[in-house]
Amino acid sequence: MFGVRSIEKIVKLTFLPFKRVLNIAYHPIYKHPLPVGHRFPMVKYDLLPRQLLHEGTCTKDNFFAPKKALDKDILRCHTQEYLNNLKALKIEPKAQRKTGFPLSQELVDRELIIAQGTIQGSHYALNNGIAMNIAGGTHHAYTSHGEAFCLLNDQAIAARYLQANQLAQKILIVDLDVHQGNGTAEIFKDDETVFTFSMHGKANYPFKKETSDLNIALDTNTGDKEYLSILNETLPALIQEQKPDFIFYLCGVDILASDKLGKLGCSIDGCKERDRFVLQTCKDLAVPVQCSMGGGYSPDIKVIIDAHANTFRLAQEIYF
Repeated sequence: MFGVRSIEKIVKLTFLPFKRVLNIAYHPIYKHPLPVGHRFPMVKYDLLPRQLLHEGTCTKDNFFAPKKALDKDILRCHTQEYLNNLKALKIEPKAQRKTGFPLSQELVDRELIIAQGTIQGSHYALNNGIAMNIAGGTHHAYTSHGEAFCLLNDQAIAARYLQANQLAQKILIVDLDVHQGNGTAEIFKDDETVFTFSMHGKANYPFKKETSDLNIALDTNTGDKEYLSILNETLPALIQEQKPDFIFYLCGVDILASDKLGKLGCSIDGCKERDRFVLQTCKDLAVPVQCSMGGGYSPDIKVIIDAHANTFRLAQEIYF
């Protein structure tokens, strides 16, 4: 299923000039070493680009390697104290445990690079209609702390970056991860220029939900037909109502029935049709979209990779 050469040797680690291709943020640091037996499937960040190259969905020209995000861009969403403590590796043990990752300099560098990948991706999306990040979707990161495998909120950071640089005014965040985007909701709770839409499992983490601008909480075992029906009824009307200049799409594949940390009942085909509908809607309504991958925790890593790869396959099919 996967290619055999080192992904570091295949992907040219440069900032691509603007050209008519699907631009994808990827860096080897995305695959961060974790203790043996850790439940987070970090290997997917190595296997997913390999698979896209192996099957011919992408070539090395699709990938760019971001550098670290600047402090000024991070501080539009996160506090100075939190960023200082994060960079100095001075997060308290209890707060570290809440993130689910052991704190290290490499982990902090990884988070900064992921955030910059989403920032750069937003530039590419403005030019080409769409751009992707192999990682990202870190929607549990709050203004002043991290949670649940999320330390810095990449799409929130990129949203504020676009606004600060007068590249967009009204932004819509479409969060279809199985878990509510609680950190994103908190960051933008008093900001009418960013509309937060989260459709997630009612019985999933976080058990205390934040108030997104639009929360749709789905019952346990909600399957393809109901899921897609609700999305189809909601998204086009929401875009027409809000008239965003830019959309950030968090396309977690933890809506699958097989997911260990999700409680919905969608199939691989249903997840693919979800992505098709979102991307086609964005294209039809001429709203640029940046996609971050979000969660996916099925026991079989091949299922995770295939579900994520579908998003990239569809992006190529619909836009290029």
